[in-house]
Amino acid sequence: MSRLNLDDFSDLIERPDSGLRQRAEEHRARLAVPPGALGRLDELGEWLSLAQGRVPVKPIGQPRVVLFAGDHAVAALGVSGREAGSAHRLVRAVLEGASPVAVVARQADVQVRVIDAGLDCDPDLLPDDVVRHRVRRGSGRIDIEDALTVDETERAVRLGMAIADEEADSGTDLVVLGDLSVGGTTAASTLIAALCGTDASVVTGRGGAGIDDLAWMRKCAAIRDSLRRARPVLGDQLELLAAVGGAELAAMTGFLLQSATRRMPVILDGVVSAACALVGQRAAYRAPDWWLAGQLTGEPAQAKALDRMALTPLLDHGVTAGEGTGALLALPLVRAAAALAAELPERPEPGEPTEEQDESTSAGDDRD
Repeated sequence: MSRLNLDDFSDLIERPDSGLRQRAEEHRARLAVPPGALGRLDELGEWLSLAQGRVPVKPIGQPRVVLFAGDHAVAALGVSGREAGSAHRLVRAVLEGASPVAVVARQADVQVRVIDAGLDCDPDLLPDDVVRHRVRRGSGRIDIEDALTVDETERAVRLGMAIADEEADSGTDLVVLGDLSVGGTTAASTLIAALCGTDASVVTGRGGAGIDDLAWMRKCAAIRDSLRRARPVLGDQLELLAAVGGAELAAMTGFLLQSATRRMPVILDGVVSAACALVGQRAAYRAPDWWLAGQLTGEPAQAKALDRMALTPLLDHGVTAGEGTGALLALPLVRAAAALAAELPERPEPGEPTEEQDESTSAGDDRD
């Protein structure tokens, strides 16, 4: 098998049809509710029309939450609020329905799928359908060593591509993408700092679990040292993911790129999915046309990545729980936008009787 070149996605991913955009705008102008009255829901309805390739848009029928899981050795430096190698506990909580994303998914009647790309645990601790895709056990300590080999990185990217194909082939029409990781925000922030040309202090946040000032300084130092390793390989996205990414980040990058190729829209969650999207944009500049930013978490790296991709978050509730929780909270807005675009009646043309006039005429006929 020849080596994967992420730049090839630039030729595979197309922008939505411009003629379709005009048709969607014209359809919206004809609806009974005046343009602008629904605020950003109008924009979402048009975006969904472009993603689906049809006017009017179809309601969202089969959304799915897809979570990629992995551990990062850099967490052993005390840069996370969670114990290093404990991401399998996050996975178990999701599977048992005891995590924030599981609770919200139940309420929204959305299925959650978990893929172990690089957990640092005994596979027997989790169901086979979760662990059978694992690329390696944990990712390397990125401040002093590569997260993955290039071969492992390619396997992880191809894993994400395969999962995207499975979802698209099964009829999934919208994906909420998230991660279950410990140390993942350190790797993600490093990727974003490298791609945006900024310093570690500009992108270092406090992560989903929350960290104190001393841990923040340790995290900032780890990102600074990792950046020294990232900058020499900025010209090759696969090498970059191998150097300072990780198994679940590489898999999410492959998932995002293949989803855009398959025209399957994705809602991004936090800083990890934003970092993967930024790597994806570097490979294929049209790819962000197929993604939505679900929420703003307050992580400085996420805000910088979304600004670079010109993606405006739907929500700003400061949800840092990860797991796709914040992005899943945005799903009702997207569903509402689709339903409004699909079901609102159009205004009658001048001289055309309204429904009330038709009913009045029918009543008069009955009296005669």
